[in-house]
Amino acid sequence: MSPALKPAVRVHRQIAEVERASWDACAPIGVGYNPFVSFDFLDALEQSGSACDAAGWAPHHLTVEDEAGRVAAAMPLYLKSHSQGEYVFDWSWADAYERAGGRYYPKLQCASPFSPVTGPRLLVRPDIDPIEGRQTLLGGALTLCQRLGASGLHVTFPAREDWRFLGDAGLLPRQDQQYHWFNNGYATFDDFLAALSSGRRKTIRRERREAQAAVDEIVALTGAELTPAHWDAFFDFYQDTGGRKWGQPYLTRAFFTQLHERMADRVLLILARKAGRWVAGALNLIGGDCLYGRHWGCVEDVPFLHFELCYYQAIEHGIRLGLPRVEAGAQGQHKIARGYLPAEVYSAHWIADPGLREPVRRYLDQERLAVRQEMDWLAEEFSPFRQG
Repeated sequence: MSPALKPAVRVHRQIAEVERASWDACAPIGVGYNPFVSFDFLDALEQSGSACDAAGWAPHHLTVEDEAGRVAAAMPLYLKSHSQGEYVFDWSWADAYERAGGRYYPKLQCASPFSPVTGPRLLVRPDIDPIEGRQTLLGGALTLCQRLGASGLHVTFPAREDWRFLGDAGLLPRQDQQYHWFNNGYATFDDFLAALSSGRRKTIRRERREAQAAVDEIVALTGAELTPAHWDAFFDFYQDTGGRKWGQPYLTRAFFTQLHERMADRVLLILARKAGRWVAGALNLIGGDCLYGRHWGCVEDVPFLHFELCYYQAIEHGIRLGLPRVEAGAQGQHKIARGYLPAEVYSAHWIADPGLREPVRRYLDQERLAVRQEMDWLAEEFSPFRQG
C-alpha cells in the first residue's frame, strides 16, 4: 500500500527550501532521468539570477508530504509577469484578453525555465500512488492560482502521461511539434547514413566534410575536461545568438558556472577552434535516454558548421552514449533533411475566466488537428530515409 499523503500543499519561494535529495527522490532516475527537472538544474537557474523574481520568473514550487513528513510529490512552478522563455506561445491570448479589459499577467507556469524539453512536470515519488500525487499537486496549483489572482495555470512540455492526466482533469490540451532523431538500431554514424536516401547521404557527407575542413579542430568536452575558459568562450556564443533572437539572453554567465560545478558530468559541450580561437559551440545535456541539444552560437560564420556541431555531432555522440534519442531544440524544418523527424510535444492550460477559456478551447481544437496533419505531411513528403 502506498503511503498516505497529507492534504496540505506547501509553497516554496525558492527551491533551496526543499532538500536536494527529497526533490530528486520525486524525479525519475536511471533511464528516465531528465536533467531539466533535477534540483541542481533548477537551483542553478535561481542561484544565478536567471530564473528569479527580478527576471519575471518568481519561484512558487509546490511540494506534498506523506504522513511521515517526507516530500512525496513536487511541482516546479513560477509566477510569471510575461511570456518570455517558454517556447509555447500565448502572446495572442494575452493581447486579446487585455484588449477586452482583462489582466493576463501574472500567470502561473509549471515548467523548466528556458527549456523546450519534454519531461515530467508533476513529480511523484515512486512509492506514492501516481494519480493521488498528481491530483494533490494540481489541486494545490489551482488553489494557488486563485489566491494569487493569476489568470491561469500553464503546464508546458509535460511528459505524455502528465499531459493526458491534465486533459482528463479539465485543462485545455495543446499540441505542437519538434524534430527529434531516433536511433533505429544504429551502431555507428555510417549505419545511420546507410538508412538514408543516396541523395541525402551525399549531402550530409559533403556538409560534414566542408565544415570540418573549415576549422582546425572540433572537440567534445564533458566532466573534468571542461574548464572556465571553455565556458567563457561558449557564453560569448550564447550571448550572440540570444541577442539576435530575443534582444536579451535569458541565462547569466553565473548559470554556466553553476552548471559546471553541479552537473559537469551531464554536460556535452562541442566546440570548434579556428586560427587559435574558439569560433562556435553547441551545448548538450545528457539524460537517461536522450541527448538534449540546448544552445548554439558562433562568432564567425562558417558554412555548415551549425549542422555539424548541433546535429551530426549530436547524432554521433548519442550513438556512442547508447541513447535512443536526440532532441535538437525547438523549431526548424531544416532538421528533417538531417534525420530529425517530426515529434509531438505538449502543453496544458487552465484559464480562470470562461470568457477567455472558451475561445482558447475552440482555437486549440483546430490547432491540434492542423499540427497532426502537418506532421504527417512533413514526414511523408520530406523524410530523408529510404522508402521500402
